[in-house]
Amino acid sequence: MTDSNTLAQAITAAHATSLTGFPPQPVPAPESDAPVYLGALQACSALGFIAHDAQVLAHAWQARWERTGSTTPEIWPTVAQDFGLQTRPHATPFAVCPQQLGLYAVLPDAAWVGRMARTGVPTVQLRFKSDDTAAIAREVLAAVQAVQGTGALLFINDHWREAMAAGAYGAHLGQEDLDALSAAEVQELRASGLRLGVSTHGYAEMLRADAVQPSYIALGAVFPTTLKRMATAPQGVARLQAYARLLQDYPTVAIGGIGAEQFAGILATGVGSIAVVRALVNAPDPEATAAQLLKAMQIS
Repeated sequence: MTDSNTLAQAITAAHATSLTGFPPQPVPAPESDAPVYLGALQACSALGFIAHDAQVLAHAWQARWERTGSTTPEIWPTVAQDFGLQTRPHATPFAVCPQQLGLYAVLPDAAWVGRMARTGVPTVQLRFKSDDTAAIAREVLAAVQAVQGTGALLFINDHWREAMAAGAYGAHLGQEDLDALSAAEVQELRASGLRLGVSTHGYAEMLRADAVQPSYIALGAVFPTTLKRMATAPQGVARLQAYARLLQDYPTVAIGGIGAEQFAGILATGVGSIAVVRALVNAPDPEATAAQLLKAMQIS
């Protein structure tokens, strides 16, 4: 099936039910005149993928056709080779972290970090917001000290130089923060031994993250969240499952509006970790809630 319009209709029909809930998007300007690419570009736009993600998917569909000779409209592309992802293990990766990071608590200050680490939460992130550089350095150091003796792995959001200085386990960067780094800074960060996590919100950002070979990749926002203004719509469980399959060689973390009642469905996608924010910070009894969520991670 190489007629682009026929292929577009077949792909859309095959996946409209599972990928429901996203309004159709304008078809972006084509980057190729290959019929399989054109059909997939049209279909992925109809299925609600924004322009740069539709482009990535269309190129992957074309690459799979060139590799296998089959358009297979019913099978969503999930082979890393077709997306141009780097072969793992990488030649010069960031330091490795566990494939299963488990329950991942994102917390506002060092006191919260220590509190959740002592409950047995295996992975914690300090997301401390301040313009005061001295306050940031103090809070990062306090968070590093707070997890000592607990076994919790501590990632520092944004403040990677402070994380290096304080001896944190890792750092976590969003796409804009990653893009702001020079090649020399990326190398400095990699050479420090810090683990690096990178946020992504779709296929194009996954490819951008893969380019620096991070320790893990975060996938979100899965559900609506009020914690920050998101440039992209919530991705939902069906998209999350496709992302997790594509990135199965990476440790992956699902994040964004996830509560205990959704753990089973999220873990069924194959992600190795679930990040929570409000589910803990806004809980009446955070320690009891942490224990419940840890149990949910084990039995789901």
